[in-house]
Amino acid sequence: MSRHPSLSGLKLVLGGNVFGWTADQDTSFEILDAFYEASGRMIDTAEVYSAWVPGHKGGESEVVIGAWMKARGVRKEMRIATKTGWGMEHGDLNPATLGTRLAGSLDRLQTDYVDLYYAHRDDPKTPQDEVASGFAALISEGKVREAGASNFTEDRLRSALTAAKSQGVRGFSVLQNQYNLLERADYDSDYANFCAANDIAMLPFYGLANGYLTGKYRKDADFARYVRGDRVKKYHETGGPAVLGIMDRIAKECEATVAQVALAWLLDQPGIAAPIASATTADQLDELIEAIDIELMPDQLTQLNKAVASD
Repeated sequence: MSRHPSLSGLKLVLGGNVFGWTADQDTSFEILDAFYEASGRMIDTAEVYSAWVPGHKGGESEVVIGAWMKARGVRKEMRIATKTGWGMEHGDLNPATLGTRLAGSLDRLQTDYVDLYYAHRDDPKTPQDEVASGFAALISEGKVREAGASNFTEDRLRSALTAAKSQGVRGFSVLQNQYNLLERADYDSDYANFCAANDIAMLPFYGLANGYLTGKYRKDADFARYVRGDRVKKYHETGGPAVLGIMDRIAKECEATVAQVALAWLLDQPGIAAPIASATTADQLDELIEAIDIELMPDQLTQLNKAVASD
């Protein structure tokens, strides 16, 4: 039996952070329908999406996804990943809280299990043996198929796996950290080697660097046009334009878009099971899906890797 039943055959995971936020329910349904029709089968969300929006409390994305699955009758075909433990007081990964928070997610998602349940961030307050036993209990109860860690350092993931092993239970088997052409510190080569040695699959978030690697941010005025403009301005002020210049040339060579080059690069990196990317329109989704079929040449990969290393 595969250690990663939730990830079999994946090439792209649809990020659900935009649902109920920059994509209203009707638009979200259009995106989800298009993803399904393109044989996309895994969606990533979190209980905290989109609590940062005025008037929202979190869970809006899960509600939209749950409503879509019910309306389309596709729950058994989809693989759903959600997360807990962001934006609350430390101690939120204790077993009792895990069970309560999962129950809320299941209710919003209108399902009785999730395929992948993440610790959205590390919880230094709760002993890791308690965290391990809490996730293991949810797996044993059939409410969770696989457990993952997000925003964990290598040291903390290592100790989490040790805690699970000491109890004879299955620990985290998936990592979700930030990783893209401009952000590599949270999954460096040492961390990648550790994950490979322990059969930890990596599903990177912000594969498009919050949209910067789509190429739509080229001049100062662009940052005021989009909701995420303030989040990505740092790239424009550092090495981002130089990297985009290299990506522009490669995109032209491949007859692809800049975003497709960014995702194709991710798919070529060791240990990456599939990138996570979101879309606010069905047309954007089509562009992301087409990236799966792009094969970068060795010299193109070298150019991109050198551009990253030089920043």
